[in-house]
Amino acid sequence: MSNRAITIKTPGKLMIAGEFAVLQPYHHLMVLAVNRYVYATIEKTEKNRLTLSDFHLDNLEFGFDGNHVEIYSDDPRIRFVGNAMSIVYTYLNERQIEIAPVSLSIKSELDDESGIKYGLGSSAAVVTSVINAILNSFLSDEPSKELIFKLSAISHVITQGNGSGADIAASTYGGMLYYSSFQAEWLLDEYKRAKSISDLVEKDWKYFSVKPIEFPKGVQFCVGWTGNAASTAKLVDEILHLKEVNPTSFNNFLSHSKQAVEWFSTGMETKNIPLLLKGVKENRSALATVGNEADVLIETPKLAKLCDLAEKLDGAGKPSGAGGGDCGIAFMPTKENVDRLFEAWEVEGIKPLSILPSLYGSSIVNDA
Repeated sequence: MSNRAITIKTPGKLMIAGEFAVLQPYHHLMVLAVNRYVYATIEKTEKNRLTLSDFHLDNLEFGFDGNHVEIYSDDPRIRFVGNAMSIVYTYLNERQIEIAPVSLSIKSELDDESGIKYGLGSSAAVVTSVINAILNSFLSDEPSKELIFKLSAISHVITQGNGSGADIAASTYGGMLYYSSFQAEWLLDEYKRAKSISDLVEKDWKYFSVKPIEFPKGVQFCVGWTGNAASTAKLVDEILHLKEVNPTSFNNFLSHSKQAVEWFSTGMETKNIPLLLKGVKENRSALATVGNEADVLIETPKLAKLCDLAEKLDGAGKPSGAGGGDCGIAFMPTKENVDRLFEAWEVEGIKPLSILPSLYGSSIVNDA
């Protein structure tokens, strides 16, 4: 391991199309890495130290016993980081790689300076940053994207208990991705059965797939903040409950979502902007319908206004992620339409965010 400090830069994400459906086997979602980042800086030191700048936790001591990293703090916010470190240290230990003391410092710019959470996937980006930083510190060769993704996904799922992993994929690979989830239940079962982390990483994750799709130049991407954060876990539980009580409605939703994602992804790949916009509108309709049938508010009045204004200006908009608040997204045909849309959003109390696609996933930005 080098004595020099390494800084890893990891993007956040926005869900683009296929929300909720991605939680079912082989259903796809479009997810986009965005240019808000988490930074993890690591260097060799005399003692293990961890700093989480956003939580004002400085120079926490930690130790590794061969299976588990213990961070000497009772702050519950360290759970995601602690589990990520445990998973990657255990993997390195299984590979008989010598682990030296390090100082690891993490800082996020995914949330607003005032503390507002925009739903950009901060825990996933932090986990990915931590794992990539530690791998780059101790491995002799640069770690593969697949290794970073799989270790991060294991860590995130055992901490959270659910989730599609699309946020981890965006943080790892960058750009726009056509993604199908490993399925959290499958991964948790495999984790419990696996003889080692190495075995689980090397196993074929049968449901998982990821394919990068180039962002077409002829379309403008816009993000608006509607002013209230939503509970993704609660909304997911309520939508999945519909699968139990009204499987016909849920299956209709899956069909509509699949069609929407196909139109959108094909429109992206072929640079067919009308088809891309058709996919966005279809996905908006599918989400609103399943929300009504599950009796949950996915498209809030402000999200509806955000989308309607985009359509009036020849574009298309939809909620991003689980809905219920947070961000909405829009695709517009020209820059002029974007300027007019942002003005219209501001009149309605919707905050345009200066967020753009991030073409690169988690990577080293310095080694000096």
